[in-house]
Amino acid sequence: MEISFARIDDRLIHGQVATVWTKVSGCNRIMCCSDEVAKDTMRKQLLLQVAPPGVKAYVVPVDKAVEAYNNPKYDSFKTLFLFTNPTDALRALEGGIPFKSINLGGMCFKEGTTLISSAVAVGPEDVKALVKLHELGIELDLRKLANESKGDVMAALKAKGLI
Repeated sequence: MEISFARIDDRLIHGQVATVWTKVSGCNRIMCCSDEVAKDTMRKQLLLQVAPPGVKAYVVPVDKAVEAYNNPKYDSFKTLFLFTNPTDALRALEGGIPFKSINLGGMCFKEGTTLISSAVAVGPEDVKALVKLHELGIELDLRKLANESKGDVMAALKAKGLI
């Protein structure tokens, strides 16, 4: 399986992902990797229905994504990996999916989180996972839209006093 792109976006598949990121990445598969979403039948069905034409989507737990990545049966897949949070992305990396870079594109603000960009809010667990990903040599770029310049996640975390 080829990794065409990896993105953290708590909405998973939505307009920008379906119309822009799939084209930019050249993927033929989208793998939404989330234990929580994989158990939510309604959300899973909605995500599968909004995949763009010609791109097959899957909603699977993180461990199942790792299994699929390592299965030669899926060698023809050019996969856009989507995660709802940095912890799941770290689990996938530690499980054996060799990401080189991960885009941090959208995480909604909720109580206990801090905005580090107009579209990304992180909590303490997210910060720990992002720091670990950085320490493992993963390029972390902060941008909502494909045509924006890549922002530096570590610099954004430092600017907010989170690291």
